[in-house]
Amino acid sequence: MVSRSDFPEDFVWGASTASYQIEGGYKEGGRGLSIWDAFSAEPGRVKNGDTANVACDHYHRYAEDVALMKAANFRAYRFSVSWSRVLPEGRGAPNEAGLDFYDRLTDELLKNGVEPWLCLYHWDLPLALHQAGLGWTNREIVPLFADYAGVLAKRLGDRIRTWATFNEPNMFTMLGYGAGVHAPGIRDREAWLDAVHHVNLSHGAAIRRLRADLPSGAKLGTVPNLQPALPATDTDEDLEAARKMEAAMNRATADPVFLGKYDPITRDWMGARIRPGDEEAIYAPLDWLGLNHYSPTYASARANAFGFRNMDPPEGAEKTLMGWHVSPPAFRDILIETSKRYRLPVYVTENGMADSVEPDAKGVVEDAGRVSYLDRYLGAAAEACAAGADVRGYFVWSMLDNFEWAMGYGPRFGIVHVDYATLKRTPKASYRFLAGLAGASVRA
Repeated sequence: MVSRSDFPEDFVWGASTASYQIEGGYKEGGRGLSIWDAFSAEPGRVKNGDTANVACDHYHRYAEDVALMKAANFRAYRFSVSWSRVLPEGRGAPNEAGLDFYDRLTDELLKNGVEPWLCLYHWDLPLALHQAGLGWTNREIVPLFADYAGVLAKRLGDRIRTWATFNEPNMFTMLGYGAGVHAPGIRDREAWLDAVHHVNLSHGAAIRRLRADLPSGAKLGTVPNLQPALPATDTDEDLEAARKMEAAMNRATADPVFLGKYDPITRDWMGARIRPGDEEAIYAPLDWLGLNHYSPTYASARANAFGFRNMDPPEGAEKTLMGWHVSPPAFRDILIETSKRYRLPVYVTENGMADSVEPDAKGVVEDAGRVSYLDRYLGAAAEACAAGADVRGYFVWSMLDNFEWAMGYGPRFGIVHVDYATLKRTPKASYRFLAGLAGASVRA
């Protein structure tokens, strides 16, 4: 079993969440609606008709949740800000009540010795921008995102040192604009390419705004989801499909940001979208890279708009409740590859697994499968470190069971169980496992 001594003394232990998935309070304190509020309200979009109107009620219970982080010995907490809570229309005058919430959350974290890591965007675009035609498919969103970054920098920059622009830009652009299974539900290859390029440009603009408005010691990064793209078979067709999947799912939003140029496949797809000076505008030196990873993916050739289709893991492979392949070696390999390719300190900002384990008759949540998963994946991270990868921290996904996007409340990713009827929090066995690694053993 992995041990604390397998990692450097200054290794950062923490947990991650996302605003829309946990906050609730969707009409409180002047918050505007997001594209996910609208998407969830459409029949058939989310399993069981679930919405995040209440979610985990973190908006009211944040102090209880921060206390759980402290008791877990976590040094840091990566959270995202609801753009529409801060700017209900996505632009214009800030909503003071929304900013006050993030003031209170930041102060509570610092009071408890937990460092806040702020992510500007985790998928919940203000609905007003989308309805006005100013969403990710419109280049005019670029200065609006930079303005949003500036509002937060000026309000929270005196206390928050570590910032990220986007969480998984590769995933929300593909799922929301290419496949149409996430908000805003658009299924169009050209819309996906538009969104990818405008997100990349928005990243560059926001980094420049943050550099200008934050103290000099601020650490800036972004958070892609990186997964090895493997061919379903060893045929030439599937090998080519895997190369296209690699370009679409990994390189399209990572290479321009970290290397300053699109890879050849994506550049060909982008065509005239890339105007003179665009790649220079996207690229801005960063201080760290946040890597989200859950499993490898498998590609098969398909004569569709993308040239590949996502396949199930090989027959007999161990899978999570989400159907994702449990493969610690793939995690080790992507850590090594990412560290080598992008030459930045790497923090694992999401990793974990979904199950459906509920409290037993004594109220205890024995999520043995998650403990095994975390043990093996952290062992793979230790192997990557030993192989020379510059991995400096691990943030589990997720601190709390939460609204799992189009899957609703079925899959539970948290190390703390949430009873969605009563909102009672119950730390799981996995919580105690990570608390033991992060510091002295705790009783929870």
